[in-house]
Amino acid sequence: MKRRNVLQLGGSLAALGLVTGGLTRSAAAQATMVLKASDVHPAGYATVVAVENMGKKLAAATNGRLTIQMFPSMQLGGEKEAIEQAQVGAIAFARVSVGTIGPVVDELNVFNLPFLFRSPEHMELVIDGPIGRELLDKVTNAPNSHIVGLCFMDAGARSMYDTKRAMKSIGDLKGLKMRVMGNPMFVDMMNALGGNGVPMGYDQVFSGLQTGVIDGAENNPPSFVFDNHYQVAKYYTLTEHLIVPEMVVMSRPIWDKLSKDDQALILKFGREAQLEERGLWNDLEKEAYAKMKAANIEVNTIADKTPFQAAVKPVWDKYGAKWPDLIKRIQDTK
Repeated sequence: MKRRNVLQLGGSLAALGLVTGGLTRSAAAQATMVLKASDVHPAGYATVVAVENMGKKLAAATNGRLTIQMFPSMQLGGEKEAIEQAQVGAIAFARVSVGTIGPVVDELNVFNLPFLFRSPEHMELVIDGPIGRELLDKVTNAPNSHIVGLCFMDAGARSMYDTKRAMKSIGDLKGLKMRVMGNPMFVDMMNALGGNGVPMGYDQVFSGLQTGVIDGAENNPPSFVFDNHYQVAKYYTLTEHLIVPEMVVMSRPIWDKLSKDDQALILKFGREAQLEERGLWNDLEKEAYAKMKAANIEVNTIADKTPFQAAVKPVWDKYGAKWPDLIKRIQDTK
């Protein structure tokens, strides 16, 4: 959905009274509101379930006055479209990758540096601590962001998968057209590794793999399996080059119409969702590997990641130079 159309949609919804435009904050606090939430992943996915559970808690705490209606499986578009819809108040919540928000809030790109985190556990320590809170606040307070950073969610480690060949070493990436999220850092990363980085919306990846527009992509095991990419890409290589958390953001126009008490409830349940999703994620990852095994997906482990880490040094030099203090704080987190 083009931004112009999203803006028109937001204006039309407000005019029709389908969002609480025109209500005072006091009146909005008493109004029954159905808060739409978007996720690109299917029903039952860890992030989808965590936001749905957040909605159940919110409904119980407000006696049904505030509820969340989840639209999974890209029903409302890809992540970029979800952010744009949240920015104008067409939807209330969007669960998106930090990689997608990087162009909106530049500081978040620090999480997008390849091989920044030592492990998923290291990443969790960072997002659960003061650095995580600071970056959520930057999303909320950034000029013209029009979204509120509620919480982070785990998304495991991202690895490579493709339709052409098993990757045993960095040389096997050479020349492959690999989909990456629409962020220049990821294009540069893939090109530095020897592939051809192709920025593409997540909603286009399956058809891209089917038709040969792309040879492969990179993502975590649950996304690879439960969004059916494993049906066409038969090689999965554990490069674990990115450990990028995800985020739930809320529409600032809708947030501003809520009472302080309602805002506090949403922040509380968002924090709980951040921790709850972690357990759901671990279970989902185990299930994904079991399905990969049953489908005879060839899974390869890169034992020595040193060549990959050396290859992305230009990416660190280009982007990481902006945040030396933040990077040191992340690396020092134990």
